[in-house]
Amino acid sequence: MPDLNLLLALDVLIEEGSVVGAARRMNLSAPAMSRTLGRIREAVGDPVLVRAGRGLAPTPRALQLREQVRGVIEQAHLVFNAGREVDMMTLERTFSIRANDVFVGTYGGRMRELFKGEAPRAVLRFVPEGDGDDDAMEQGRIDLNISAAGKFGNDTKVQKLFSTSFFGAARENHPLFEGDITAERFAAYDHIAVSRRGRSQGPIDEELAAMGLHRRVAQIMPTFHSAIFAAADSDLIMAQMPSVMLGRLERLGVPLRLFELPIPVRTAVIVQAWHPRLDSDLAHRWLRRSIKAMCDAESGLA
Repeated sequence: MPDLNLLLALDVLIEEGSVVGAARRMNLSAPAMSRTLGRIREAVGDPVLVRAGRGLAPTPRALQLREQVRGVIEQAHLVFNAGREVDMMTLERTFSIRANDVFVGTYGGRMRELFKGEAPRAVLRFVPEGDGDDDAMEQGRIDLNISAAGKFGNDTKVQKLFSTSFFGAARENHPLFEGDITAERFAAYDHIAVSRRGRSQGPIDEELAAMGLHRRVAQIMPTFHSAIFAAADSDLIMAQMPSVMLGRLERLGVPLRLFELPIPVRTAVIVQAWHPRLDSDLAHRWLRRSIKAMCDAESGLA
């Protein structure tokens, strides 16, 4: 039966994409790590990591196993640290989380109730997404980054929270709803885009271009919440309404009508990411576990 050290090694190897880098992380020699990789391959029945350029790339099987491996490691940590967990009821600490307004609007209230019940003396500080601040986690300015999966540093810890699909949205009596919503009719009306960087082009435009179509983005908003109110008061079409926001949209009573997009749009994978120095921090582990459990419950996975 594979031991826990093999799981730890597998996790580090996937993160590093290098036997040498993984060996350095685990204080082993490169030959010893190579032998460990051989044992992992034998135990899993899969190459796990294959040559890609100057490094190693995980196989689909390795990526499938990664989340399960992380869960086992987390549980093992809880077992070995039983009896010395941090007292969250008396902890006085500020947790800074960088997230966009979709996550804050959907989960901010529930997180406040969580802190009130389990960490009443701690402070929850949400930090807006920004540009050119990729070292915020490294320098300790934020504790957790919640965003769409993207490029993170090789040593950054990442955990999937949930996936969200997208709908289109327009005001109740928009002329778009007077006929079948085809790609041609969808592209014929002016659109509103959401981009904190001020960009007007994205995946929607790529899909339309593949069909020989083009849309006009007449307004660009920095947040989803500002965009939904602008769309409700105009003839603009909002092309990417995250499904995770649908419940909140109903509670806000915004007069928007949703529709299935007439073009294929990729779902977005939302993750939480943190600096490795916080990986064993007991209070930070409580925060990550709580957020993950909250998102699982919302998704019906709990």
